[in-house]
Amino acid sequence: MTGIDKGDDDGMRERLEEIRAGDGERYHTEAYAFVLDAVAYTLRDVGEVRHVTGRELCEGAQKLAVDRFGPMAKEVLNFWGVKATEDIGNIVFALVDAKELSTTEGDSILDFIEVFDFDEAFERDYFA
Repeated sequence: MTGIDKGDDDGMRERLEEIRAGDGERYHTEAYAFVLDAVAYTLRDVGEVRHVTGRELCEGAQKLAVDRFGPMAKEVLNFWGVKATEDIGNIVFALVDAKELSTTEGDSILDFIEVFDFDEAFERDYFA
């Protein structure tokens, strides 16, 4: 479901596993693949190829998670170790360090802190 399922490029799975190992195995391999998918999803959502901000990426990741996993979105992300928007930022910067993504001079991990509350973002539409 996240771009590295059975039948997908084994090389990419191995690459993401290397990135995960280099990042102290803080997050499941699927979380790294999901963030890469969220970048593509967000770019499609904004309708042009350009730099996206941390806020835009977090919001795109939230939409993608809900599209893919519905009411289980928060549980899936939490299982992967993603429990706050800061975790998305940590994954982004691990992918940047591995040269899978790039940033601009003004980008910072601070752009990902408290973009939204996970409980509110993932439960309001289903459990309100």
